[in-house]
Amino acid sequence: MAESTSMNVPPWDALKQVTPLVITYNEEPNIGRSLEGLSWAERILVIDSGSTDRTLELLAAVPQVEVVHRPFDSFAAQCNFGISLIRTPWCLSLDADHRITPAFQAELAQLIATAPADLAAVVTPFRYLVAGKPLRGTLLPPRINLMRPGGGHYENDGHSHQFVPSGRTATMREPVLHDDRKPLSRWLASQQRYLQQETQKLYNTPRQQLGLNDALRRTHVIAPFAVLALCLIWHRGLLDGWRGWFYAFQRMYVETLLSLMLWEARRGT
Repeated sequence: MAESTSMNVPPWDALKQVTPLVITYNEEPNIGRSLEGLSWAERILVIDSGSTDRTLELLAAVPQVEVVHRPFDSFAAQCNFGISLIRTPWCLSLDADHRITPAFQAELAQLIATAPADLAAVVTPFRYLVAGKPLRGTLLPPRINLMRPGGGHYENDGHSHQFVPSGRTATMREPVLHDDRKPLSRWLASQQRYLQQETQKLYNTPRQQLGLNDALRRTHVIAPFAVLALCLIWHRGLLDGWRGWFYAFQRMYVETLLSLMLWEARRGT
């Protein structure tokens, strides 16, 4: 077994080795709840790309927060820039609509206290919330949110971004909560830009290089109906009442628009 870099460190003291990194742009509806879950951190690094609402005011009210301003070019570039400013052995990279629970905090402390030297990054599951209430299941895949600075880098992946580790990874049990309270109109306005990036990715990537989910999305006649069935039946959204239907219709809406944009790209119109 590899030697631990945190041997004999009490679990709660181990959290001093972690700096949360948060990316923001007009996150007034979310940033307060995100910061509440990070009260244990000695320093919270925020990379803001020109917020014009009360985001900066809310950030200024939290003593641990350090805000660095950087014009937005891509999520991967924002995160890579942020990680380059981390001074602790670990970085917890979060979106402004992510929440950390006390159970996640406890598992994080224990993991850091016993982390072997060759552990480069940690995969975390997600739990999606609608109107503040968690759903039984969603389409959000696990992703790397905890990493050592220098233990890899972010790359863009369609409209999203992912961390590519340079060493061994582990997986946590407790989820990060995805709790976006921005209005639906803001979500709708962002979809055209995001879906243009997803269309380029799916259209230009050879089929054999796509994962199973993206291969299904490329079969765009099937994808919207498959997503609806997955959300309502496989992930038991029917048991979540209106929140389950709301989430399912959101995902079906996205896949329907993506199907139309893929058709347009293939016809060259």
